[in-house]
Amino acid sequence: MSVHPITAQEAFLRAPHASNIASNPAPHAAPEPGTPKRHAPQDPASHAKAGKGKEAAQLLPFDAIIDVRSEGEFALDHWPGAVNWPVLNNAERELIGTIYKQVGSFEAKKKGAALVAANIARHIQAHVLDLPNNWQPLIYCWRGGKRSGSISTVLSQIGFRVHLLEGGYKSFRQGVVADIPKLIEPLRFEVICGPTGCGKTRLLQSLKSLGAQVLDLEDLANHRSSVLGFIPGSPQPSQKHFDTLVWQTLRGFDPARVIYVESESKKVGNLSVPVELIEKMRQSPCRVLELSLAERVALLMEDYEFLVLDPELFIRKLEALVTLRGRALIDAWSEETRQGRIAHVVQELLEHHYDPTYLTSMKRNFTALHEARIVSLSSRHPKPLMDAAAFILQDLPR
Repeated sequence: MSVHPITAQEAFLRAPHASNIASNPAPHAAPEPGTPKRHAPQDPASHAKAGKGKEAAQLLPFDAIIDVRSEGEFALDHWPGAVNWPVLNNAERELIGTIYKQVGSFEAKKKGAALVAANIARHIQAHVLDLPNNWQPLIYCWRGGKRSGSISTVLSQIGFRVHLLEGGYKSFRQGVVADIPKLIEPLRFEVICGPTGCGKTRLLQSLKSLGAQVLDLEDLANHRSSVLGFIPGSPQPSQKHFDTLVWQTLRGFDPARVIYVESESKKVGNLSVPVELIEKMRQSPCRVLELSLAERVALLMEDYEFLVLDPELFIRKLEALVTLRGRALIDAWSEETRQGRIAHVVQELLEHHYDPTYLTSMKRNFTALHEARIVSLSSRHPKPLMDAAAFILQDLPR
């Protein structure tokens, strides 16, 4: 066997989409947990795109996507479904860099080679010994050079057909950025609008449970998209990894069917939504979800229970609104919170902050809002939401 260079665009055609990563068992490989399994391509046209002269074996998806960068590099962003087999870990990379600067490149290369060889041996012992000879991985590092080249050479000498990503992670990242607008262009969106606490996210979840295509940007961004929208103990992904997650999700959509998405702003927490996606959403048909003020307050008390249970944390988060709402009002809300009147503070937040801000933004940005169809909910509970989702799916061809 040998090492086969492959471009990012060629690799995209063979990598699993968001809807089928690790969803089906591989026919024979036994990689570590989390390794993506072999799947048939979702798009039948992908065979033609890959080139008519290619061998059939070359069109098969990879049995694994292996990122051999350090765990720190991997955490910032990586190919969805990839597993991390560092040939140099964080501490080792730092050590080699120090030797390079303080001693010289020759000594750094010797030490690096020893560490890389030892790490490759450990990965083979841990992950490779039980694999069949027709196992085909895709391997990449930062630029597709020494790190990925080293482990690819060893695996190819064992007898595996190894695919090496040309340009490494950098080419993958460039490919993702270039691919997102192309993926968005043929898609049809319907935007679920409505004021804070009306159940937009719950409706998306109901739509998804009924088989609809849903793009949940808040889920991908790990944030509820408001000043109070952080998820405690669970940081947001990096901007690059958020882009990658959006890209991977878009790849799994069927352009012939509508995609439902919430009326997000340009940013979800600290993360920016791709410009092309925002523009497409803002030109798309809308539905406005309605729910009574009392039910909205109750819904927010449920969804933000961690703030209800930690009043001082809630008060600290309210400080972000001082510039917009003034010190006097924030101090008043803080005092009410300490007195246990959080529900009243939530209602005031909706009436004096979230609702006016949301309405102004929606009228300015969503061009089809004036033609939006209304969906009224009797309560925040599951049955009305499922009924609304079923109505929406019957009301618009998919």
